[in-house]
This record gives sequence, C-alpha cells and structure tokens, in this order.
Amino acid sequence: MASDGGRKQFWKRSGAKVPGSIQHVYGAQHPPFDPLLHGTLIKPGSKPPTTPVKLKKVSTFQEFESNTSDAWDLGDDDDELLAIAAENLNTEVVMETAHKVIQNHSKLQEQHKFQEEHLQEEKQEEFAQLTSAACGDNRLVKSVSEGHTSSSLDNASESSSMQRSQSLPQTSIPPLTSGMADYSTSLTPALTEREASRLDKFRQLLAGPNTDLDELRKLSWSGIPKRVRPIAWKLLSGYLPANVDRRESTLQRKRKEYFAFVEQYYDSRNDENHQDTYRQIHIDIPRMSPEVLRLQPKVTEIFERILFIWAIRHPASGYVQGINDLVTPFFVVFVCEYIEEEEVENFDVSSLPEEVLQNIEADSYWCMSKLLDGIQDNYTFAQPGIQKKVKMLEELVSRIDEQVHRHLDQHEVKYLQFAFRWMNNLLMREVPLRCTIRLWDTYQSEPEGFSHFHLYVCAAFLVRWRKEILEEKDFQELLIFLQNLPTVHWGNEDISVLLAEAYRLKFAFADAPNHYKK
Repeated sequence: MASDGGRKQFWKRSGAKVPGSIQHVYGAQHPPFDPLLHGTLIKPGSKPPTTPVKLKKVSTFQEFESNTSDAWDLGDDDDELLAIAAENLNTEVVMETAHKVIQNHSKLQEQHKFQEEHLQEEKQEEFAQLTSAACGDNRLVKSVSEGHTSSSLDNASESSSMQRSQSLPQTSIPPLTSGMADYSTSLTPALTEREASRLDKFRQLLAGPNTDLDELRKLSWSGIPKRVRPIAWKLLSGYLPANVDRRESTLQRKRKEYFAFVEQYYDSRNDENHQDTYRQIHIDIPRMSPEVLRLQPKVTEIFERILFIWAIRHPASGYVQGINDLVTPFFVVFVCEYIEEEEVENFDVSSLPEEVLQNIEADSYWCMSKLLDGIQDNYTFAQPGIQKKVKMLEELVSRIDEQVHRHLDQHEVKYLQFAFRWMNNLLMREVPLRCTIRLWDTYQSEPEGFSHFHLYVCAAFLVRWRKEILEEKDFQELLIFLQNLPTVHWGNEDISVLLAEAYRLKFAFADAPNHYKK
C-alpha cells in the first residue's frame, strides 16, 4: 500500500487555476452586483461581491476540497441571480420579440409555399408539353390547375383516361391494347423507396426469357406491386407459361378457346336442364361485393357468362353459391391492367373497348378455373371439403387458444355457424376487397394456399378477436359479432400481421397433425 506522502504527492496539481468555484461574470449584459440597488437581496452577514482573487496554490486533495465549492450545490448565489433576472425582464420587450419571431416564421413559410407552387407549375407545364407531343397533337395542353385538356382524342375511353391523369402529372398514360399493358409506363401514385425497390425486383425477374416461378413465389408472398400484379397472378395460377416467347400465343389460344365455349354453351342457359343454374347465378350476382361494381350491367353480363360456362364445364359440382365471389378479385386485378383508376369500384367498365373487355373476361375465367381445381371438393355434393376444414379449424383453435374455444362452446356457438362462410367465400365477405387481393397474393405463393394455408389464416383471424369474443356473454351477440367483424378500415398492414401469425401456426402444426388433438 502506498504511504501518506505518496497519496499527497498523487493529489498535487500542476496548474494554478482551480475549476469548480462559481464566480460572477461581469460585462455589458451582467453589470457588477450593486448593494445599493439590490439591498433587499443581501442577507445579513453577507459581503458584497468583490473582484475575484487568485486562489492559493493547492498541494493536497484535502486543501483542494476545503477551498473549492461544488458547482452542483444550490447556494445563495442562485437565488440572487434568479431575482436579478426576474427584475430585469421587460414584458413588453418579450412580447414584441415573440411577435417578430412569429412574423418572420410566417414570411418564411409563405416564401417556401410560393417556391413549391412555382416548381409544381413548372413540372405541370413540362408534363403537359410531353403529353401533347406523345399524343401527336401539336396543340398546347393546359396545365392541371386549369382542370381539362384541350386536345381531343379519337377514342372516348382514351379521352376519359386523359382527364383522369391530369391529377397525376408525374405519370404517363399506358395504351389500351389487346395484349398485356406496359408496366413501365402505367400510371400509379408515387412509390416509396421500398416499394420502388420491390417493383424493380419483380420487373427484373419477369424480364428474363424464362421466369423463375419459385423465386416469383418468394417475392410475391409479401405482396405484389399493383403494376405487375396482373402478369404475376397469371403466372402463379398456372394460366401463363414461364417462357416469355410462349405467353402471347398462349393468351390468344386460351381466349379463343373460352369464347368458343361461350358460343357453344351460353345459348343453352334457358334450356330446361340449365335454367335453374342460370337463374341461381342471376340471383347471386347482385349480392356480390363491391356494390358499385356489381350494379354495372356490363359487369353483370360478364360474370353471368363466366359462371355459367364454368358450371356447364364442371358437372360434378355445377354452380354453388359462393363461387360467384371468387371471380371478383381476378376481374378487378385484370381491369387494373388497362386503367389508371386507384379504386376500380368507381370505374365505368363499359368505357373500355370491347376487345379489352373480352380479354379480361377470358383471363378471369381461366384463372378462376385454376383456383377452383384445387378446392373443388368445397363445392361438390354436401360440400365435404368445407365440412372437413371447419372441423380442423375447431380442433386447431382448441389447441392454440383453449379459452376462446371454451367460451364459444359454453355459449353453444358452433364453428359451422360462422366459419362455413369463411371457407366457402375464402374470407371475401369478412374483409374489404383490397385486403382480399393482398391475401390472394400470398395464397397463390403458398403451396395449396387456397386449400391448406387458408385454414391457418382462419384460425389466426378468429384468435385476432379474442378480447371482443370473451367480452360477449350471449349466444346471439357472439354470433352477430362473428358474422359482422369490424374490418372495414383494414389495410395491407393488418393482412400482413394476420398472414405472419398464420405462417407461425402452420409452421407449428402443419407437419405435426397429432398436435391438433389433445
């Protein structure tokens, strides 16, 4: 151990100045403390401040400690300084200064806003000139702020598309062709950096001579960008081949084949053998969602043809209520291939050229057929596929959330009473259409997504409402809640969380069937 002399030597200072002592700062803003002006602040026995004196050199820590005050201790000096500051504050000066700051801030905001508006106008003028040149019209196109274009287009649908595009000056107008749209020029809102990066990955993958379907499934599991969703769905469903060179010929052949079916079978819809099927289709279509879309006569006509042809071509099941809902997502996605509307539900489908409508109809028929091929036992006599899946759902929920399962059982709520529709319509009646489309991105990326993975999505969906379910103490209220779940404001984020939970359940239970049972 070191000696006392060693410790003293250790604490010796090399510098003459000692930090830590609080001294008054004198200058223009802080004049010397005048005892005559501030006599009331001086406490008895205290001395007026004097000019600082150089501290005595400290050689040991004990001497340093006794001659130095702690900078963090609250002493009389703090009270004195606060009192001086309060006395010197002038309310009028403070208010005037604050007012000037607010005025300056307002001026800066106005200048910034003016610069943004000016920049926006320049961009709009640039866009108008580019659009005019692209259309081959030498006349000037007015800016978006004036509301309408001055050029007249030959086609009425192209004219309406031009008017809609004025609210989005940064984008260009894709041509309405009989083939697939040019995704690089399709009009959509500005993308975030992450969305743009994902879109680039899809484009690179789809641009190759042979699309790697396994890689496409991996990318699509987390959602497909709207611009490439039509082509991605056609590939994932097996409607289009992976080879790029064969796609156009395949599309032409399959579309021709579909309309050959229409010509062959559709006139028989009023025959005695088929009129019941056609009547049921005619009744069910007005019940579909979304309402705005289903009320359009052109859409009704297309859906009737698709469903009737499918029923005639699949006599083992025929038409069953619920199949009508499965056309809608395909139809909406393929319409987006040719239009710029953000919400297809508000678009007048009849404004599209007849050739485009025929392409959408044929593509929707074939993709729906591919989907139903994997779940056809859901729609055969007595619907055994749905009965089996509802039973599996009950067993799965009893394992993952016994409290919810027991609560439903205590109030005599049967799974078939609410989950039958979940299986029959693939949750289309439970979530908004935009969420269904996002859900189907993943379903088409999963092996047996519509038949097998859907079970785990339904289980995750039920447990998602456990708090609300446990709060209901009545059979009627429970059933009403389960048949009218509050998902109207759901978006992609909610579906992503649901899918993640479903994947977790699948990982835990799919390869361990004995886990279903206690």
